[in-house]
Amino acid sequence: QMHLVQSGGGLVQAGGSLRLSCAASGSTFDDYFMAWFRQAPGKEREFVGHINWNGLSRYYDESVRGRFTIFINDAKDTMYLQMNSLKPEDTAVYYCAARHDFPPIRARDPDYWGQGTQVTVSS
Repeated sequence: QMHLVQSGGGLVQAGGSLRLSCAASGSTFDDYFMAWFRQAPGKEREFVGHINWNGLSRYYDESVRGRFTIFINDAKDTMYLQMNSLKPEDTAVYYCAARHDFPPIRARDPDYWGQGTQVTVSS
């Protein structure tokens, strides 16, 4: 079992930056693939990016590539999403997620989810 607890988020102007955190409560990310998804109002939940448990392999959706960075702390128990050059279209509830055997890309893939955190980018 993995319990994911998110923090961060909020309101920022276009062009600004935010950092989201996702902590594994009582465990680490060993042997898990971790990911970020987001869901805008009226839209389906969509993939943002994923990282493997040791942080050596990362992949991003083209909509965020070059602006967002996913990384994991040395203790392998907290994942971060650094978001730069934010755009109004990045406004969504952001979710961290985990899956044991392959990197999650589809919204139905993860075994575990964080509680979600709101990111609002004003124009």
